Amino acid sequence: MIKELLNEESVWEKLLNTDKPVVLYGMGNGADMILDEFEALGIKCSGVFASDGFVRGQSFRGFKVEKLSDIEARYDDFTVVVAFATQLDSVIQNIVRISTRRKLLVPCVPVYGNTIVNRGFITENASAIKEAYSLLYDEESKRVFNLSLRFMFGGELDVLLDTISEKSSVFNTFFKFGENEDYLDLGAYRGDTVDEFLRFSGGDYSSVTAVEPDKKSFEKLEKHCEKLYNCTCVNACISDFDGTVNFNNFAGRQSSVSTKGAEIKSLTVDTLCKNRNVTYLKADIEGSEKQMLLGAAETLKNLKPKLNISAYHRSEDFFAIPVLINRLNTNYKIRLRRHKYIPCWDLNYYCV
Repeated sequence: MIKELLNEESVWEKLLNTDKPVVLYGMGNGADMILDEFEALGIKCSGVFASDGFVRGQSFRGFKVEKLSDIEARYDDFTVVVAFATQLDSVIQNIVRISTRRKLLVPCVPVYGNTIVNRGFITENASAIKEAYSLLYDEESKRVFNLSLRFMFGGELDVLLDTISEKSSVFNTFFKFGENEDYLDLGAYRGDTVDEFLRFSGGDYSSVTAVEPDKKSFEKLEKHCEKLYNCTCVNACISDFDGTVNFNNFAGRQSSVSTKGAEIKSLTVDTLCKNRNVTYLKADIEGSEKQMLLGAAETLKNLKPKLNISAYHRSEDFFAIPVLINRLNTNYKIRLRRHKYIPCWDLNYYCV
């Protein structure tokens, strides 16, 4: 698997070696990280464009933000680099349409951390990647793992799209809920994943504990859940220690533990579950999944809840998370699925 992959070009090598102009599609944090990598590698960016409705005469990193039609009027041919994230059908369809007319690549940069998936990263972590692959329970997980790794390295859209499955295919098959689930939702945001749980459980459950650190999101979560039976909302960070941390309350994906920001309570899963018989644990906590698992050792050992753990925030999460789960409890059947998103987001380990 690794040997065959390294015989191919990485997405960065493709961009460095192309004889076509390279233009960026999108703005924001992901685009910043991609342009930083361009500068480090000597890849020239020849323009930045956005979807027509977002072009308002603004500039980004010294480039005037243009429409695709402006780029097409200037160059006969060029390579498009997608530099933003989306799960909207209309936007994904537009990206696919562009890919039928132009060479299009989607570099995979981390949501958190600065580690880029490239040739050196794959080589350095080859043993851990192989170990993670060996822990996967079914053939579909192995297929998704292989394709996701190929995409992260090579940036090809068709490879990414071939990994997608519907969440219903998870929650209606091997990850079915019973009638008395005690649900621990880590990174509950404004209640969207509480709603997901209620939808797939049919509304039958024993308890819901929803944890969200961001202050504004927590206020909306409390309001959203105020009429739910036996539902507790907790405003805290989840980590591998009990205490306090500083937290940037930016709402959404920009919220994170930081050296600056407001002081907030930090809890471990083991502390949260001391008086709870949690049966289902979901964690989408913006790059703190590994610390969460380290603080959940007793819970995973003694209660063995079903796990739904995000594995895309940091470059190493993809292989580090299943290895850690197996270390904490070797009895888990570990499956990997990815749901609709560009780039390789909504990549989750489902363990029972």
